[in-house]
Amino acid sequence: MSIDGYLDSTAEQRLVLSNAADLDRVDAVRAGCDAILVGAATVRNDNPRLLVRAQARQEERVAQGLPRSPMKVTVTGGGQLDACAEFFAAGASEKLVYCASATAAEARERLGHVATVVDGGQPVDMQRISEDLYARGVKLLMVEGGGTVHTQFLTADLADELHLVVAPFFVGDSQARRFVDEGRFPWNPDRRATLAEVRQIDDVVLLRYALSSRFRAGGNERT
Repeated sequence: MSIDGYLDSTAEQRLVLSNAADLDRVDAVRAGCDAILVGAATVRNDNPRLLVRAQARQEERVAQGLPRSPMKVTVTGGGQLDACAEFFAAGASEKLVYCASATAAEARERLGHVATVVDGGQPVDMQRISEDLYARGVKLLMVEGGGTVHTQFLTADLADELHLVVAPFFVGDSQARRFVDEGRFPWNPDRRATLAEVRQIDDVVLLRYALSSRFRAGGNERT
């Protein structure tokens, strides 16, 4: 996020917050996960591929009997997603779409040929999604955003750790997207999150917070 807490600007062109070194760090985190989750707005606005980029990391996963990239997961209330988006078209890993109950049937008609569409509840419930992913073998889930998804996972106290990277500039536009929305977060003045790591990565800084007893200081190994 920016110094003042924004994920993007209101300009048509996507705001780049990270740098090459941090993007490589993110790639390493991705490579160690079982699945990557983003919200439907991120799929529509950013059109992400959500793949492990480094060839060596892909080959290491294959050597472990895993697909080259983790499973891809998105969450949508209305199911209005383009089946040709990079989320669905790029990579051979499994794709899951958790959709609100009221629109699940319609979403299956639109997306069933490119992904597995799952009823996520009405409204979509992150606890239910987390439990379903675990039943599918996902023990380590990377939630990349955007802000609505961040808010839902954090307010539900479902996150084990938070990687917050601060870019060295301001956005200064109240209409832009913030890191989280308003909500009742478990971490407050009476329950402070534990700062586990501070690391400078060229011109950005990584703040790594331990948010639960499941936090593993050594990294993100699948256990």
